[in-house]
Amino acid sequence: MRLLGRRTVRLFGRRTVRLLDGDSSGRTVRLLAATAHTLVAWLHTTDRCNLRCDYCYLPHLPTDMTIETGQAAIDATLRSAQAHGYRRIKLKYAGGEALLRFPFVAELHRYAEHATHMHGIGLDGVVLSNGTLLTAAMVNELQALGLRLMLSLDGVGTAHDRQRSYANGRGSWEQVARAVDLALAYGLVPDISITVSGRNAADLPALVAWVLERDLPFGLNFYRENDYAASNADLRYEEQQMIEGMRAAYRVIEQNLPCRSLLASLVDRANLAVAHSRTCGVGQNYLVFDWRGQVAKCQMQMRQTVASAADVDPLAAVRADSAGIQNIDVKEKTGCRDCAWKHWCTGGCPLATYRATGRYDVQSPNCTIYRTLYPEVVRLEQMRVQRYEHNHIC
Repeated sequence: MRLLGRRTVRLFGRRTVRLLDGDSSGRTVRLLAATAHTLVAWLHTTDRCNLRCDYCYLPHLPTDMTIETGQAAIDATLRSAQAHGYRRIKLKYAGGEALLRFPFVAELHRYAEHATHMHGIGLDGVVLSNGTLLTAAMVNELQALGLRLMLSLDGVGTAHDRQRSYANGRGSWEQVARAVDLALAYGLVPDISITVSGRNAADLPALVAWVLERDLPFGLNFYRENDYAASNADLRYEEQQMIEGMRAAYRVIEQNLPCRSLLASLVDRANLAVAHSRTCGVGQNYLVFDWRGQVAKCQMQMRQTVASAADVDPLAAVRADSAGIQNIDVKEKTGCRDCAWKHWCTGGCPLATYRATGRYDVQSPNCTIYRTLYPEVVRLEQMRVQRYEHNHIC
């Protein structure tokens, strides 16, 4: 890694990444910002779930999306995509547990394939699942449909079970581990979503080693406080506790560097791979359809709807809403404006910030954690690039 000037450019192999759009001398540095060409839609296929994860933000009501509602949601997504110039849509089939409704998901995605083809718009799809219900037939169908699979996994053995158990208290580790191996056996590589909390931070090294051994893409996401999880006080984390747990995981990664870059995977919602202005697509290029076809801005605020699938352009309503969650530009956040990491961090999850501070226009309550860990992630990427720079397999 090389620094040019004070803090403007870092080099990763042949890639040049500019750190900020201005420095203390007043010079203007061109920001390499990503342009969003994809409109993302969360489809809440069901609120039902066979697990009762301690940090879940859902009430688990016996409600399912109908095929008519699902098709209307896809049609609405396409209308907004055309109205706002998006060339591609991404559908997240979620719940609850989406595999409880796998035939529905498959039927809905076939509809989406036909609809996007007719409109000349690209399509990406992913099923978000706890993995416990996965079968070989499902894996084959996912592959036939071109659907990706994301599985939640929070530890190895009891470390996972302490956060993700069935309603009767039985752990789900064995079923999820089996699902991972089943998917791999059939050639489907699942993405692994890891939720890091005060309860499992110390157990991260074992899980990261397990994931790296299978060469799985993964992301480390911090626990988000919510009303349904409020009684589980041990999910909350202290700064030093989180830093130590993450650093221990990084040491495992250092000894088992993967081919793929981890710049967007290792510190919560931060993406150190590309400069950007907002943490997520909320209020910008993101639609959340509940089981009734009502549209929210964020899945964690699904009851706060601002539009519906019947609207001509639900994205316009989402962008215009000023009452709910506000995903503001990082340059408008106190504590972020002058930070060298601002266009890679963007101030963290706006909902988490608001819950902790009552404001959207300030830095994340996790700022100290983030700023401590970012240089270590960059160091890991430097090591990874140096190791694989001349390896054509990667």
